[in-house]
Amino acid sequence: MPMTMTEKILARHAGRDQVAPGENTWIDVDVLMTHDVCGPGTIGIFKQQFGKDARVWDPQKVVIIPDHYIFTNDLLAHRNVDILREFVREQGIPHYYDVGSEKYKGVCHIALPEEGHTRPGEVLFGTDSHTCTAGAFGEFATGIGNTDAGFVMGTGKLWVKVPETMRFVFQGEMPDYLMAKDLILAVIGDIGCDGATYRAMEFTGETISQLDIESRMTLCNMVIEAGGKNGVIAPDEVTLAYVRQRNQRGLPFEPVTNDADARFHSEHRYDVSRMSPMVAKPHSPDNKASVEEVAGTPLDRAYIGSCTGGKISDFRAAARIFAGREVKIPTFIVPATTEILRGLDTERADGHTLRQIFTAAGCTIGPPSCGACLGGPADTLGRLNEPLACISSTNRNFPGRMGHKEARVYLASPLTVAASAVVGAIADPREYLA
Repeated sequence: MPMTMTEKILARHAGRDQVAPGENTWIDVDVLMTHDVCGPGTIGIFKQQFGKDARVWDPQKVVIIPDHYIFTNDLLAHRNVDILREFVREQGIPHYYDVGSEKYKGVCHIALPEEGHTRPGEVLFGTDSHTCTAGAFGEFATGIGNTDAGFVMGTGKLWVKVPETMRFVFQGEMPDYLMAKDLILAVIGDIGCDGATYRAMEFTGETISQLDIESRMTLCNMVIEAGGKNGVIAPDEVTLAYVRQRNQRGLPFEPVTNDADARFHSEHRYDVSRMSPMVAKPHSPDNKASVEEVAGTPLDRAYIGSCTGGKISDFRAAARIFAGREVKIPTFIVPATTEILRGLDTERADGHTLRQIFTAAGCTIGPPSCGACLGGPADTLGRLNEPLACISSTNRNFPGRMGHKEARVYLASPLTVAASAVVGAIADPREYLA
């Protein structure tokens, strides 16, 4: 029986020739990631079920990355990180990226590929719903809860139902005013926040093949906002070049692609030449509007960061708007990782570094972390402590997501966020691009 990429990866990891959507099967896990929010709970369940002196199934395959609440004076948040440190020492886990150390990275979903933990054809689980970001590398990557993660820690296996695959085909050359964020907001707006519940979302077409790896990560990152189990993009030379460069340990991997006559739940087609920049209005990622429909909406704050919008390509895009202009509202720039932070000083536009452009525009640059994306403690950088209106390159705009439960969060691409920041109201980036 012909299979999709997702089905083939799961079949391989189940030790079977084939699997079909709806089947449940045990699969082997290549990488388990956890962080400072869910790591302590996962560790507690692991020790409760396997014994206080139990050892993880493979220390080389466990990756721990504190990233959500690492810049705060909150004592409970500090205790979470202390628990991770104690566990890493006890278990001899080498892949630990701690704030304040030489290995400090930042947001887990961007740190994973930067450090070579994402490889085509593999299975990656993480205790964070946006683990699906790694599907951009042609692997099965999805978020799981603490209980499942505790079980994986002890066994290296998990019981998984094989998802159906929805296919999203993008055709045409990407206009310079659109970004991957616009594409995924259009999809989520069309199918709704439950439109892909427990399904794989595959992205394909000539437009996708033109995208860099970071843009592909943005697409896969937000499949969870449509209820998806995982996102996936077929690995090509763009994927393989990135993975080979980062795979410093030389670990073997085997890419997979769809069988020619694989069956899909549904197929959805988009012509990017006919698309406008998109905005998700409060309080749901599927509350979509074209930028023309909401232009002029007053704003109090702008935010460019997170696993969705804090990559170097996101900041390059924002710099196109900010160069030679000043923001009219407080605007936060929060790189996802330390590598991206360094890029602000090496990447140049209009004869200036990105940092110089952002600083001249009046932006505030924060340290690499999840920052205000999840709100968190009251002293989190950029957190909305008042019922303000914010336009953000992040992935969720539920009530309270960035802090105050009455804050109004508009989701958009970094281009649209930057244009809006210089106006003080939602603005069309096409008006500010040369």
